[in-house]
Amino acid sequence: MFSPEQAIADAHRREWALVLAATVRVTRDLDQAEECVQDAYANALTDWAANGVPAKPGAWLTTVARNRALNLLRSQSVLKRALPLLVSDDIDDDIADIAVERVDGVIRDDLLRLICTCCHPALAIEAQVALTLRLLCGLSTTEVAHAFLVSESTMAARITRAKKKIAAARIPYRVPGPAELPERIEAVLNVVHLLFTTGHTAPYSTELARRDLTERALDLARMLHGLFPDHPDVTGLLALILLTDARREARTDENGQLVRISEQDRSRWNSTQIGDSIALVQAALRKGPGRYALEAAIAAVHSEAPSYDRTDWREIVGLYTVLIQLWPSPVVALNRAVALGFADGAATGLAALDELAGEPQLAGYSYLAASRAHFLAELGRTDQARTAYQEAILLTGNAIERDFLTAKLRELD
Repeated sequence: MFSPEQAIADAHRREWALVLAATVRVTRDLDQAEECVQDAYANALTDWAANGVPAKPGAWLTTVARNRALNLLRSQSVLKRALPLLVSDDIDDDIADIAVERVDGVIRDDLLRLICTCCHPALAIEAQVALTLRLLCGLSTTEVAHAFLVSESTMAARITRAKKKIAAARIPYRVPGPAELPERIEAVLNVVHLLFTTGHTAPYSTELARRDLTERALDLARMLHGLFPDHPDVTGLLALILLTDARREARTDENGQLVRISEQDRSRWNSTQIGDSIALVQAALRKGPGRYALEAAIAAVHSEAPSYDRTDWREIVGLYTVLIQLWPSPVVALNRAVALGFADGAATGLAALDELAGEPQLAGYSYLAASRAHFLAELGRTDQARTAYQEAILLTGNAIERDFLTAKLRELD
């Protein structure tokens, strides 16, 4: 049984986005809605301690926040004549009902409206990420600033500019129509994927991963899958995150040092999570190979191999070949080159990596230098491997990865 404090913390993580989305529907003002929701959580501290935790904490919080919003509007005498910050819906709600699937028997159209507002293509990707963390995940401005290693004032200004852009561009608070929805969902998935990758290997951190960010991304991916259970890209992204996250306990040793996948104790992988993810991958691929489904399929090949030595590298190369045709990217090309090296030998992998040396997007990418160093060392080209490791160390911001590369460099000596 949760204590009131534990119940509020749990409700903050699970219900914040839903409560805020329902409140924005009343206020049409993001700042006012946030204030009302924060008041509701503050009231819960006193009420739940005195009267016990309600059976449905989310419903309780939503009711209190919406009532606070209505009272606020009445006190300002603008309930019927307010100029909204967010444009009123310009399509009928029945379109939202068609676009949104049922989650636990409840139509969460308000949540989808909020998601689509945060990830509107008119906003820069940095603003989309900031708003997603602030509004959908309920992080404070300080926490969002810390997540992306900028000052609180910088992040506060970024969030404020994003909200002003929503008002100035008259971005509608609604579910996009059928023609707009695919583009908007792609933007949402990009933001969730970026959150997860940023947390999975945290840049400029003394820890390998940022568990808070990976958990937020996983929560959002599950939320999206609940809204769109039949969308192949949504299903593929959830599978990719689950498969990658299933290996988290084995990524570091008892001293917190990085353990390569080739040396990880696979008994520490979350087999239940992997099994659930494989089913999602299969469901996504049946609807046609998309970017996230293919990336998840690659992760599934690693996860299903009984040992590293029995990894099917030829299948991984084939999947990367399809992926790079569907979604051309220097990083995908880099990953395919590494897979070629493991499938056909270090010389083949090194040649493929060297073909990417002129890619501007990879100029400061530490994994290119680290991968070259690995293959050069295997080929006995020690001096060149040493230089490549030194370059990778200089380009690596994560302290745990830097320690690992430094250890590999020492092994050459």
